[in-house]
Amino acid sequence: MNKHIILSCLASVLALGANAQNGINTPYSQYGLGTLSDASQGFSRGMNGAAVGVRRGNVVNSLNPASYSAIDSLTMIFDVGLSGQVSHMTEGSTSVNAQNANFDYVVGGFRLLPHVGMAFGVLPFSDIGYKYTASNFLNRTDGTLTETYSGEGGIHKAFLGLGWEPVKGFSVGVNAGYLWGTYDRSITTSSTTYIHTLKKNYSATVNNYSLDAGVQWQKKLSRKDALTLGVTVGIGHKLGADPGCEIIKNSTDTTSFRISNGLSIPMTYAVGVAWSHGESLVVDADFSLEKWGGLDFPGHTSDDSYTMVSGLLKDRKQVRLGADYVPLEMSSNFFKRTHYKFGVGYATPYYNINGADGPKELSLSAGFGIPLNSRSVLNVSAQWTRTAASGMITDNTFRINLGLTFNERWFSKWKID
Repeated sequence: MNKHIILSCLASVLALGANAQNGINTPYSQYGLGTLSDASQGFSRGMNGAAVGVRRGNVVNSLNPASYSAIDSLTMIFDVGLSGQVSHMTEGSTSVNAQNANFDYVVGGFRLLPHVGMAFGVLPFSDIGYKYTASNFLNRTDGTLTETYSGEGGIHKAFLGLGWEPVKGFSVGVNAGYLWGTYDRSITTSSTTYIHTLKKNYSATVNNYSLDAGVQWQKKLSRKDALTLGVTVGIGHKLGADPGCEIIKNSTDTTSFRISNGLSIPMTYAVGVAWSHGESLVVDADFSLEKWGGLDFPGHTSDDSYTMVSGLLKDRKQVRLGADYVPLEMSSNFFKRTHYKFGVGYATPYYNINGADGPKELSLSAGFGIPLNSRSVLNVSAQWTRTAASGMITDNTFRINLGLTFNERWFSKWKID
């Protein structure tokens, strides 16, 4: 009965994940492909998403597909995640608040063959959501010029992954995914002294693949202590999307541009080192590099044509450090078998704004892994993120993450005497 209930819930969540768009409110999502999403799962969000070196048998860690080979042979794992956030944005003396609630991800995993694990799921890739107005008084003749900026959309990823441990202590893995989504952005310019307005609409639809691979090497230091090195590589490629721009000057004057195969994702590299002490403690440090700087992106040139432009994007670097501690996982004391998680992170932007670097990101997180029974866990974490640069908008976001991990014994064989 419990298995049927879980399967029904999973089917509903998968249907939701296939159609949902994550919500976001930040003007910084108007650049590039939008705000890049955190693709980590609930078990590591309290660790600020640090997980490239994490290797555990009771979780699905999509950040490194080599970890799938560690999945317990007796279990079927389902993990779903939700979040809610409040953002406080300031620029000079002006401030505004925004709230969002999101369906974040659904993943599952199981042991397919001896030393081979399989995982699947739906994850966010990027989000776009903003609307704001900027006004500027020119002079008495030209009046006040008002520009309204708005955008929505995003990209999601469905994936299927395999992890294999060919020799003890060394694992390899791969995630093959499908990226899909759309974005719609617009800029509307109006003046108090002119009848007609100028509007620019930007749009694109993405339907393409993703591919990333990973390895993990684990070395036992003592009976309880182990060190794991993880490395991942994401394949950069064209997305096959044809971004367009439509310039509307009045009801009879419209100019349209279309760029063939104008969007790309970059090569990405990540390395993580994790130290574990039995089942009670894991500490992971990750560094990642995303090579956006080598990609051109659609934009306007000096003659106002819409074409591929260099220098709009830049390489993104990210550092994350996280820890997960449980005093005594098999204790009858609730507080001793609860997981306590902490993490910090720092990231540079992947886009330029008017020729200057975009805002850098600092984040802190903390959370709990609350046992629901001997195997299933409710992960609750809070994260504070500050996105800021000199002379630009400062965005302070407080986010609550919920991750529910069902870990069921589906493959055990019962023996009756």
